[in-house]
Amino acid sequence: MIRIVIAEDQNMLLGALGALLDMEEDIEVAGKASNGREALGLVRDVSPDICLMDIEMPVMTGLDAAEALKGEDCKVIILTTFARPGYFERAKKADVSGYLLKDSPSETLANSIRQIMAGKRVYSPELIDVVFESRNPLTLREMEIIQLLAEGGKTKAIARELHLSDGTVRNYVSIILDKLEVDNRIEAITKARDKGWLK
Repeated sequence: MIRIVIAEDQNMLLGALGALLDMEEDIEVAGKASNGREALGLVRDVSPDICLMDIEMPVMTGLDAAEALKGEDCKVIILTTFARPGYFERAKKADVSGYLLKDSPSETLANSIRQIMAGKRVYSPELIDVVFESRNPLTLREMEIIQLLAEGGKTKAIARELHLSDGTVRNYVSIILDKLEVDNRIEAITKARDKGWLK
């Protein structure tokens, strides 16, 4: 029997997911949580095989909880509405076993759970497209500069820190704006943040 904890802040969806999975002969819902912190407590109390986790929850997000569970015996599946590359990158770093979208059919979820228990990783096909679209075009040096800009660095300070001339830093900034197809530094920082490229 595969034992599961479900973490979802929308009660109706939490109930529906629980009912659907309980109908499977080889799956048992061992607990339900409405945020990441509750999910962590439940995982430690009932030792499930899998924790099925939403991302956007109050108190503690699903990604924060997944990071806290990294290295534990419980496998994590993210089940979310969001196919955002930044979220997916964080989920991969947290070593989640699955990342599925909520509009997948319910039999896909049950089958994914079985595959994950058999040692596979399962990612929604839509995510693979999103990740390819969001490949980072910036070089390491350009990333260094946009990171310093995001931390509030001005051209002169960045030039000093990286032992470059002010003009060289300005050139790098205009290349970054070109590559990211944005008009100014703020838009560049926002885009890099949304894509999950900044620390």
